[in-house]
Amino acid sequence: MTGNLKNAKIAVDALSVWVRVANELGAGNGKAAKFATTVSVITSIIIGLIFCVFIVVFHDKIALIFTSSTEVINAVDKLAILLAITVLLNSVQPVLSGVAVGSGWQAFVAYINIACYYIVGVPLGILMGWVFHFGVMGIWSGMIGGTAVQTLLLVYITIRCDWDKEAMKASSGMEKLNR
Repeated sequence: MTGNLKNAKIAVDALSVWVRVANELGAGNGKAAKFATTVSVITSIIIGLIFCVFIVVFHDKIALIFTSSTEVINAVDKLAILLAITVLLNSVQPVLSGVAVGSGWQAFVAYINIACYYIVGVPLGILMGWVFHFGVMGIWSGMIGGTAVQTLLLVYITIRCDWDKEAMKASSGMEKLNR
């Protein structure tokens, strides 16, 4: 079904990360789950860095795709660094979320997502946007802050994970289902 979605390649790739990690854990193979995680994260970082560099290099030309207005082009140019950071973070964070979901940590990830968005991102955006008068740059920076905290928490959880222990838990759960 995901192959028929509008962004089929992204949907299938994201789903395959979850499935790959979950399958390896269910098979009791912690090393393979860790390897799938490592490959997915490194690949997403490389892709994110390529687009990040592209945005930084062409920061003053990106808006030309959409407008010829000098004011809009200048405004987009000022926001380009935020776009580059957002692209980089958003290349890694969904993969780490997918790994966590594939590892069975759905509730934990949901709490992290909610906390980082509503306790960090939104208040920081309001503070920087309106209190410190940074406007749209402040609001966007606040949201980036929430995503950065979320990404760092997911990195920490993923690095600290005992993949062999998770594989044992998953495979014992599969044994119970098969009885």
